[in-house]
Amino acid sequence: MTDTKARPAARQRPAAVILTPGAEARIAELMGKAPADAIGVKLSTPRRGCSGLAYSVDYVTAANPLDERIETPGGTFFIDGASVLYLIGSTMDWQEDDFTAGFVFENPNAKGTCGCGESFMV
Repeated sequence: MTDTKARPAARQRPAAVILTPGAEARIAELMGKAPADAIGVKLSTPRRGCSGLAYSVDYVTAANPLDERIETPGGTFFIDGASVLYLIGSTMDWQEDDFTAGFVFENPNAKGTCGCGESFMV
C-alpha cells in the first residue's frame, strides 16, 4: 500500500542578510555602472582593522556555489559563503548625508567594534 499523504511544501529559508530599500537601490545603482563582466555585488568579511573583521562590498564576476545568493530588483547580491555565519540576522542599509555615504550594518553577531567603526569582532 502506498502512502498518499501529501508532504507540506518546503519552507523557504530566510535570507542571511536583510537588505533595506535603500541598500537595494544602491545595488541597482552600482549594477547600472558596473564593469561589463560583473554579475552582481558581493558582501564579504575579510580580516582587517583593529577588531578583526571588516565589511567589504565589491563587484563579482563569477558565482561561487558556496555563496549565498539574493535576487534584488536591481541585480544579484551575493554573500561570501565563509562570511555567512558572521552575518546571519544582519540588516544592510545605504545611508547618505552631507559628509558621508556608505553601507551601514546592524549585526546582532558583533560583540564589539573598533573606535572608528570600520571593523568588528564576533
